[in-house]
Amino acid sequence: MKKVLLTLLLLIGSTSSFHVYGQNDRDELKKYIRASYTKFEYEIPARDGVKLFTSVYVPKDTSRSYAIMLTRTPYDVAPYGVDRYRNSLGPSEKFARAGFIFVYQDVRGRFMSEGEFIEMTPHRPNKVSSADVDESTDTWDTIDWLVKNISNNSGNVGIWGISYSGFYAAAGMIDAHPALKAVSPQAPVSDLFMGDDCYHNGAFFLAANFGFFTSFKQRGAEPAQPKRGAGSFDFGTPDGYEFYLQLGPLENADKHYFKGENPYWIDLLNHTTYDDFWKSRNIRPHLNNVPPAVMTVGGWFDAEDLRGPLAIFDSVEEKNPGTSNQLVMGPWVHGGWAGGKGDHLGAVQFSADTSEFYQGRIEFPFFDFHLNGKDHGSFPKAWVFETGTNRWRQFDSWPPASAKAADYYLRERGQLTGELSAETTAFDEYVSDPNKPVPFVGYTALGMSREYMVADQRFASTRPDVLVYETEPLRQDVITAGPVSVSLWVSTTGTDADFVVKLIDVYPPDYPDPKPNPGEVRMGGYQQLVRGEPFRAKFRNSFENPEPMVPVEFTKIEFDMPDVCHAFRKGHKIMVQIQSSWFPLVDRNPQQFLDIPWAKPEDFQKATQRISRSSNAPSSISLSIID
Repeated sequence: MKKVLLTLLLLIGSTSSFHVYGQNDRDELKKYIRASYTKFEYEIPARDGVKLFTSVYVPKDTSRSYAIMLTRTPYDVAPYGVDRYRNSLGPSEKFARAGFIFVYQDVRGRFMSEGEFIEMTPHRPNKVSSADVDESTDTWDTIDWLVKNISNNSGNVGIWGISYSGFYAAAGMIDAHPALKAVSPQAPVSDLFMGDDCYHNGAFFLAANFGFFTSFKQRGAEPAQPKRGAGSFDFGTPDGYEFYLQLGPLENADKHYFKGENPYWIDLLNHTTYDDFWKSRNIRPHLNNVPPAVMTVGGWFDAEDLRGPLAIFDSVEEKNPGTSNQLVMGPWVHGGWAGGKGDHLGAVQFSADTSEFYQGRIEFPFFDFHLNGKDHGSFPKAWVFETGTNRWRQFDSWPPASAKAADYYLRERGQLTGELSAETTAFDEYVSDPNKPVPFVGYTALGMSREYMVADQRFASTRPDVLVYETEPLRQDVITAGPVSVSLWVSTTGTDADFVVKLIDVYPPDYPDPKPNPGEVRMGGYQQLVRGEPFRAKFRNSFENPEPMVPVEFTKIEFDMPDVCHAFRKGHKIMVQIQSSWFPLVDRNPQQFLDIPWAKPEDFQKATQRISRSSNAPSSISLSIID
């Protein structure tokens, strides 16, 4: 989550799928909506008496009934006022043209809805009175009111939402109202500490969260429309690396900028382990009794919530064997399927308008079938885009049942091979200096540049504090579909350290290159990031109870990076890079065992990190290989 994310979501909320259309088409759609729909505003009562502000757009044609499409959001349902209309309705223009009743609701405690807003509202599985409310009850009460009070509704309801709204979609399908037939959590937040927006393997995602919480602030005690024209946060520089380095220890962010006025930021710094605060906000353990059909959507290059959709799909699949449950993963950034063509990211091309394909061939048919009973053919369990070959693939399970693990071992002279080393004692080392951290991109970026997920890593491979291992040019395609598993034997001269592991696709030198203008990226030799994740070593045994590293003693670290579906093509190389900083994407580790937000400047010390590659302590990366 970040300020750019908030802007994107506001854009999605107001313009939906405009990426397919020009200005004339947008103007025509706006005219169509005003001509075809009547807007109403209601305060829908929840069971505890709190009123939830809700905008409802009803087709003027009363000759038939319509299914309801509901979105619940903390980002506001603007524009407010019955005479002011949204520029588009539903997930894409196809929905508005087909005819649905569209409902947008400010969630409890946000903008025009009453009550108290709690970030990632904890689910209450045991409800004994009307005071026991959560997002599942607010959703139930909203649907019950809608089907009883909105004219010409068919009695069938669908929910969809992106990012935070994806969380509300997932929470709303638990113990669902009988009218709720189809739900699509899209880029859903599921567990903020375990791999979504805030923490990845114990490492804090600094740039994304600081940028986001400069805009996402607590509302006053009473309902109020969002303040417009307040202006964005002034960083004073276009260089995020410079800004965050000069910021110093994390406590300075509140001291100099938030000034105690953003409780959500303070929560981040006060809960740096997987404590009850985070556990109570994890929606996945509660995804029981989910009767509606579910289609979870995510992007392979979603910098905010890549793990969320995969985790929610897995949880629904495990806990609800009789539920229709699908996964869709495309080559998208956060919400990219609703706000862009999805034909490229940065310099990496996907050779098709993947968003248009998704909207027309996957998303609309899903809701049209489950809400309106219209047959669009069979739906696969998993419909995923395979990057590298740039093709859509369908699977009966995810990960594919045919996938087989293949281990790639770190070897001498920077080799990456399928064979263990014969050496009984062997390692590579580098000096990590938290005051000169490795940048996460090779260009100037203010926040969390979304292109970092496929960015060229050649800038990093030449640094002395980055280890590089690669295969020989591949003799045939290597296609990996599923999680990327990391096993490292590491040591440090400090008492804590981060280890960032990056899986990279190295293009051949003669890769066909459209002749770029001076200064543009040339793709011959491009080192495309396929997947990268940090791991904070003090959490190697437990995310609840961190432990210091024993200086210079080797210890094992194992973790899974989020799934991929990528083809390393014939003639390319598979590369692994390892480093101990990724700044300012990830906050700096002082390389001393302490609570990092409260570190002092003098705590940030150099350390020598070693990665073992011996037969006794082999370090490797494992891919799930398919045909």
